[in-house]
Amino acid sequence: MKTLLNIIWLVLSGFWLFLGYMLAAVIMFVFIITIPWGIAAARIGVYALWPFGKTVVPTPTAGVGSFLGNVIWVVLAGWWIALEHLLSGIALCITIIGIPFGIANFKMIPVALMPLGKQIVDMP
Repeated sequence: MKTLLNIIWLVLSGFWLFLGYMLAAVIMFVFIITIPWGIAAARIGVYALWPFGKTVVPTPTAGVGSFLGNVIWVVLAGWWIALEHLLSGIALCITIIGIPFGIANFKMIPVALMPLGKQIVDMP
């Protein structure tokens, strides 16, 4: 079932979200000092490409550094990726079939805003 959901997700919004995250990752990789944000953007981008069957959990050792890094991330790229999730979720909620995918988009907004200090793990 999760494979079918992932395929539908990929067609409806996953590919475009993935491209948005990869654009942010490439921009972050250009500037040497922002490479950690580029790695986080690429990691979350792969999750946005194929999200069903995975979940996001907080890293237990994340501290103040992750918080400060997330503040910088929101200013640099997090707000427009979160906006991409919001607009995609609203568009998907227009149809009955798209409502679960729209809700999944809304659930990804916190991760888009604060990717540092999070891990993506397989669901049991």
